[in-house]
Parts: sequence; C-alpha cells; structure tokens
Amino acid sequence: MPAAVGAALAEGLETETVLAACDALATALRDPAHPLHARLAPHLPAGEDPALLAELGGLLSRRELTRKLRRELGSATPGRLNRADPRETVYEAWAPVGLVAHIAPGNASTVAPLSIVEGLLAGNVNVLKTSGGDTLLTQHLMAELAALDPSGALAARIVVLRFPSSRQEWLRLMCAPADAVAVWGGEGAVEGVAAHVPAGCRLVEWGHRISFAYLTSDAWSDPGTLDALADDVCRYEQQACSSPQVVYLDTEDEGEVFAFAERFAAVLAARPPAAADVSAGEPDPAEAAELTTTELMARLEEHLGLTRVFAAPDGSWRVMADTRSPLTASPLHRSLWVKPLPRKRLIATLRPMRRYLQTAGLAGSPADIAELSRTALAAGVTRVTPVGAMPDSYTGEPHDGVYALQRYSRRVAVQADPVRFATTACLDDLARPVVLPRPAGPLLGKEDVRKLGARVARADAELYFRSGGSTGAPALSLFSYDDYDTQMHAAARGLLAAGYDPVGDRTANLFYCGGMYGSFISFFSVLERLGGVQLPLSAGPDHRATAQALIDHGADTLFGMPSYLWQLLHAEEEALRAYGGLRKVFYGGEHFTEEQQRTLKEQFGIETVRSITYGSTDLGPLGYQCTESSGGVHHLHSDLHTMEILDPVEDRPVAPGETGRLVFTTHARRGQHLGRYVIGDLGREVPGRCPCGRTAPRFELRGRTGDVMRVATYFLSHRRFLALAGEQGGHRGELQIRLDRTDARERLTVRVERAGATDAERLREAFLSGYPELRSAVAEQLLDLAVEAVDGASLDRSPTSGKLLAVVDARG
Repeated sequence: MPAAVGAALAEGLETETVLAACDALATALRDPAHPLHARLAPHLPAGEDPALLAELGGLLSRRELTRKLRRELGSATPGRLNRADPRETVYEAWAPVGLVAHIAPGNASTVAPLSIVEGLLAGNVNVLKTSGGDTLLTQHLMAELAALDPSGALAARIVVLRFPSSRQEWLRLMCAPADAVAVWGGEGAVEGVAAHVPAGCRLVEWGHRISFAYLTSDAWSDPGTLDALADDVCRYEQQACSSPQVVYLDTEDEGEVFAFAERFAAVLAARPPAAADVSAGEPDPAEAAELTTTELMARLEEHLGLTRVFAAPDGSWRVMADTRSPLTASPLHRSLWVKPLPRKRLIATLRPMRRYLQTAGLAGSPADIAELSRTALAAGVTRVTPVGAMPDSYTGEPHDGVYALQRYSRRVAVQADPVRFATTACLDDLARPVVLPRPAGPLLGKEDVRKLGARVARADAELYFRSGGSTGAPALSLFSYDDYDTQMHAAARGLLAAGYDPVGDRTANLFYCGGMYGSFISFFSVLERLGGVQLPLSAGPDHRATAQALIDHGADTLFGMPSYLWQLLHAEEEALRAYGGLRKVFYGGEHFTEEQQRTLKEQFGIETVRSITYGSTDLGPLGYQCTESSGGVHHLHSDLHTMEILDPVEDRPVAPGETGRLVFTTHARRGQHLGRYVIGDLGREVPGRCPCGRTAPRFELRGRTGDVMRVATYFLSHRRFLALAGEQGGHRGELQIRLDRTDARERLTVRVERAGATDAERLREAFLSGYPELRSAVAEQLLDLAVEAVDGASLDRSPTSGKLLAVVDARG
C-alpha cells in the first residue's frame, strides 16, 4: 500500500479528471434505461428503492461537485499553487493528506461511494471498508467510475474492501499506512477504529448526533408548526441525525409542557403509519426492547408528577412529556420527548452535551429566530433550520460543523523570490502540463453554439454578454457567475505572465463601454481580482479629455483596442509625449503590427506592448502572452481548454508547425458543453518549451479565416499585405482591403492610413514584388490593384465594437 500510494501521489490528479468521470457516471445513474442500472440492480440492498441510484446521480453531477469544491475549498481547482494575494509571490493550495482510510457504516448505501468521491476531490488515494454483511454495490459503483476515466488515475486511487469489523488485524493493517481515517458510526464504532489509528494520523469522526426542536409560545400554539414538526419526526422515522428527538418549549410552566404534548400526540395519531418498504419502519428486537423500556420508565415516573406519556395503542408512536430540561436521547421510531427550557437557561442546559449536538429546528418570530440561532450555536449546535425542514440539506453544507474536503486536505504554501517569480501567477505552470480529457464529438460553429445557448437552463444563465457585431450579427453569450469568476481569475494570471505589475502599475481601462461592453467589464473584473489601481475611463470620442485624465491621475499603463489606442495617441501626441509617463500597453481584439509597436516605443517611450489576452466572448480567455512572447504567439489556458489545429478544409489535424483552424473545447462551463468550437481563427503550433519555463502549449495566431480572400481564383491573406506594408513599405499605420467588382474584372484596393511618409506607389510595388500570387493575378489581367492613402477616421469599422474591418467585400 505505501508504494502504491507514493506512486499515485507523485503523478498528481487533475480535479477535472474526477469531475468528468463523476459527471459521466451521474448521467448514467439518472437514466433508468441506461445499461448501468441493470448491472447495479442485483447489488442494491434488500428493500432499497432503485430510485437510490438516481439520487446518487444527482449528488455526483458536475454542477453539485463543482459547487461543493467552491464552497469548501474556495475554487474548482483547489490543488493548483496560485498566489493567495496577486501582489505577493506567495503561493497557496489545498494538497491531499495522502492516503485516506474510510470505514463506512452498514446502514447508509450512499455514504461509502460519496466518501470516496470526497477523498478523490481532495486528490487522495482512498481505501474503503464496507461491512461484512453489505452488498457489493459500492465496489461495482467504483469500478464503473474508474472505467469512465481513460487515464487510469482514478483506478490507482481507489481500493474497496469488504470484511467484518471483527477482523481487527485486517482493520489494523488498513489503518496503519493512512494519513487520515474517516469513520462513520456511534461511539463504539469510533472507539474500535481509533485504537488502530497511528500517531499523527488525522481521525475524522462522523458519529451519531442528537437534534432537537425549539418552539416559542407563539409557535407552539400554531397548528402549522405542529404539522411541520410531525413532518420532521415521521420523515425517515427519526433515523437521520437531523431528526428531532426532543422538542423544547420556551417556558418554565409544566402545565404548558403537558398540554402541548397532548396536542402534538393528536397530530401524530393522524399520520399514516410508516411505509412497509422503508427499512427503518420496523424496529429490530433490540430497538423494540428499548422502545418498551423507555416508555415504561416514563409511565412509572408519571406517579411522581415528572412525566406524562401519550402513546398509540399499537406502539407506533409516543410523546413523552418530561418536566426536567436536560437533553435525553429518544428511542426513535416516532418517539419524541417534550421538555421545558426557557431561553435564558438554554446554553447552560445544552452545552454539556455539545459534542453530540447537531441540528436545532427553530420556530418563532424573525427576531426570536435571530436571537435563538446565536444562542443555539453558542451551546454547541452546528446547524439551525426551520421546523419542518430539519432533515433537509443543501449542496456544500458543512457536516457536523466541518467541511469534509478540508478534513481530507492540507493547506500548503510556497514563498518565492519576488523578482524571479514576478510574472509567475501559478507555480504549477512551471512544473508539469495540465492533462484534460481529450475532446470528442462534432465540430461546432457560431450558429451551433448560439443554438446551444438558447437551451441553457435559467439556473445556469446568470450573466449575459453581448457578442458578435464585428464579424457578424450581435448575439448573447451566457455564463454562470462561477464560470465568469473562473475565467476572470485565469485572465488575471495571464496578465501577470505578460508583465503586468499589480503593485506598481496605474491602469487606464480604455476598452469600449457601449454596445460591445464585454472587454471593458471583463478587464474591470480582472483588475479587481488583481488588486491593481484602475481608471475605468472607457474609449470615447473626446481624445483631449481622455489624455488629460491620463496625465492628471498619473496613468502609466493602457488597456484597449489597437485602433482606438492608435487614434488616441496620435490625436494627443504632443500632450502625451510631453507627459512622458506611459510605460505599458496591453491590447486586445486586434493586433499591433511590428512597425506600429516600434512607433509606440520610439515616439511615446512605451516599454512594453503586449497582448492582454486572446479569447472570445463565447469561450472567454483562451490564451495569454508571457514576457518571452511576441506578435501573435500565446500560451494556451490549458487548465480551462484543450486545443486542436485542424486542416482548413478537412476535419483532421495538420502536420506539426502547419497553419490550420483553431478549435477549442472548454471544460469549465456550467450547464453547457462547448466542445470542439471552430472559433474562426487560423494558427499554428509553436514547438518546444517556452524560454519562460511554462509547460502550457504555445500557438501563433495567423489571422482569421475571413481574412483569407478568394480573389481572381487565388487565395490572398490580409495578414500578408500587412506584413509586406510594414517590412518593405515602411508603413506603420492601419491597413484595410476593399474588394469590388467592375465590368471587366475584380478590383482590390488597399486602403492605408495616411502618415507623413506614406508612399502609395511604393506600397503597391512592395505588394507586387513580395506576393507572387497577387502579381500573377494582376499580370493575367484578372485583378486590378490600387493603393489609397486615407485618413484613419475614414476607414470602415464595426459600428458596435469599433474594430477595424480588415476586409470589406463589396462584390455582392
């Protein structure tokens, strides 16, 4: 066992591996027609409802487990060493304790598999013991789960045994190498296991607990409260730890206690008997003896004026009023104590039993509930609910006052040199690549994704972002807030990698905040998560006012789209050059050419010009630049997405280094599956490991599929024109291509932003000499080529996003 544990822990376990396998299992469990049901049905305990499998499926879904991770460990990827404070090079994570031994109870079929899944979510190796008399349901469930993980990582982390607790030597061998032992059961079971727990091993007790209801005078006179209390008593026949065993009245009057007990007995008498298929419906001989003994003792004390008993003639329920306040355990099976306990004595009476307390069901006015909640929690209660909802729970709820995932984890930290690690947001990026499940299924285009968006459940559509408009009709992209938070943290890590300094940089957010507001809002959120200084100015037509705001507030870093930033800097060149404070530009949505970047550095003294992110409104951030990246080279956000590069025409991978369509599958979205999304961009894989040390794959953007034009039987690329204009024509401004059709032939007009040294004829010669396909089309008189120098403001732009339209096709 120790060798197997060491080998598994050395490999690491991606949370996504656990989530993907559990979600696939959950889908099968929720479908009664799935063959899995036929395979598991023979292993269900006798009398167990097959609906148990669907219930288990609901608990194992991605939605529920992700919510559990976020609530208990603060993140959907808690094992990654991220900066606890983006302004410090201190990295923290939740690490597995190592080997967790689970001792499952014999009376709860879902506890064992769920306990293993909790151990897996925390990254542990898990060995579980079921009782000798249990069926093999847990073993088969775990085998099905492991089979759904093609990597084999889960199979290496799950061992399920079945033997009776009387085999103490086996129990000792099982616990000896454990780093934590989780035991479910009463005091006897816990003590029996504790004897085998080695020194330094964490003992996690999930023992029996006692719960009670507490009613104020207003509440106990309300018939609705009595009905709700009866619901709590009858549901599960009091077998749940959260079922009430005692009801306390906020009074010292014994007469009120006896009167309430009589009234409540009438309510219980009206309830139908326990269903025959409920396993706890009929007490076993030992439980029947306890019921009889408890009731007889209470009847004997009636002669002393201490108690009064109201019971069904057939023994199916009993209400025992007792004038003494101390907590008394009930024999269950619809047996309830009623006791007086004025609120002023609540802590003194209950605190001695604090290690056994669990749920307090409260009924009273809102002010009473607020006051009594605090008092009950101070007495040792771990959860408070309304009367009528005591056995209810919610996803991620603490169990017995603690979060299970934290009990199966360690909080670890790494302090790193602040200079050498200034741009490292996550230490794991330097250690090993993230391996996510391989994408499968058909390719999706924008229309397919929009159709999927229309089917997203309302519960998962919490945030609507307007998308499109620059390359197509505007649409809406849907996110949950959890999705959005995950993506903003990823973009923040990417920005640190690109050289953003949240301590020293003073940033002006100059993205558009009109119809296309996504970038502005997103980078507001990114800076908020980084704790960076921000001037949320947004892009606007008044360049003078914007420049003055930059100067007045000492901004040194600009976020925005190249076309807008280029216009702003040149319109206010004199004032901004005199200011001399601009040092960094992070751009998105478009690209700065190498010549434009040279202009920014030479004329404005800007030291860093880098992509702020590569992404889309539909998928969020996809890639980021590091300080070693330039041009269109980005690292993949490999903890969120997988990437394929496919042939421009066929659905097959290109050869290494060749340009193809970029296809992304995202693994971190709730309520929608965005798999194999053809985003519309072209790119190529960049081989080898980046000099920055990160293991995330690199790719180079090579333009959009729409920027490749079929003109005069040739395929021509806007990016090629842009490169030739800068490299051979010395052009540093914007460039746009317009396509028209004349009576004789097609016409291609290259429209360039006019500057002092713009030479249209020189640019035309550069295009013809450097682009053989273009030269052939012109020589064969299939195409007319023209170059026009125009004002930048006259170039065609998207009316919604403000992006420069690279190609305007007016051929009809």
